[in-house]
Amino acid sequence: MRGTYGPDQPYTEMAARALILWQKYERRWKRRFLHRTGVLWMASGREDDNAFESGSVKMLRAAKIKFQELSAAQLRKRWPQITFEGIEWGIFEPRCGYLDARASCQAVVEAFVAAGGKYRQQAVLGDGLRADELKSRPLRSLALSDGSRIKADAYVFACGPWLGKLFPQTIGNLVQPTKQDVFFFGTPAGDDRFTEAHLPVWADHRGRFRYGIPGSGRRGFKIADDTRGVAFDPTDGERVVSQETLKDIREYVGFRFPALKNAPLVETRICQYEQTPDSHFIIDRHPAMENVWIVGGGSGHGFKHGPVIGQMVSESILQEREPAPIFGLARFKKH
Repeated sequence: MRGTYGPDQPYTEMAARALILWQKYERRWKRRFLHRTGVLWMASGREDDNAFESGSVKMLRAAKIKFQELSAAQLRKRWPQITFEGIEWGIFEPRCGYLDARASCQAVVEAFVAAGGKYRQQAVLGDGLRADELKSRPLRSLALSDGSRIKADAYVFACGPWLGKLFPQTIGNLVQPTKQDVFFFGTPAGDDRFTEAHLPVWADHRGRFRYGIPGSGRRGFKIADDTRGVAFDPTDGERVVSQETLKDIREYVGFRFPALKNAPLVETRICQYEQTPDSHFIIDRHPAMENVWIVGGGSGHGFKHGPVIGQMVSESILQEREPAPIFGLARFKKH
């Protein structure tokens, strides 16, 4: 959960709104989703590596997201467990951190059901939907995998990496799932320097973009490379990390966090980014079915904005507002 996004983009302002909404729902549901460890961005003095962070300062200030600009000396004093070689300054966002995604989704479902909603875990039969894509009319009903049908005034498809398969004509390869290897390392016994009590979420933009989340009582020290991976099938893809990426990550951990040089690998995950060509979200009405909305293209940074996207979509449907052009499907026709 961060507001640093570089210059000239809508996401810093969206993050500021999302921070307010995350806190609102935490209070309403008496649950904690956002762990405010702070987020640290490490910036080198090189212009090509530095543009993202330097371009973020003005946006953070305009969105009123609290942040601090720290010198290399301040960074070394505050977090001595990190080697800041090649880093000349940093941005620290003290009110940001990381979100519990699974718990957040479960809480939304529970609140929805408690308010009278019905939650069904079924698959939409894609063949019927693909046939409807070729017709210009409202979608009347949906066939589900249990043989039943859903009838509604409006439909929202927020299907992540499967959007292209459900809507081959409208989306197709505009959403391309990529394989992202995620690693969790065990921290030294009795050493709490790499836990969320003493380390923030961090991102290192020097050269490649690597990021991590400090260890907690539930998980190890998380680290991943944000560089877009190879194409991945979300249904049939093998969820096994690349040994080449593991080797690179081990070398990096040993360099940036020396005390973790020989840390044991305790867990791996495969994350799938639903990548759009420009990394912006898709929030738009289906061009051939006016009561169908398509929401996706999170591109690795979508979840934190969930409460704001929910507002945008509900207002578009209930108040008949048009979504922002930057999220519309028409933008892809210009290329």
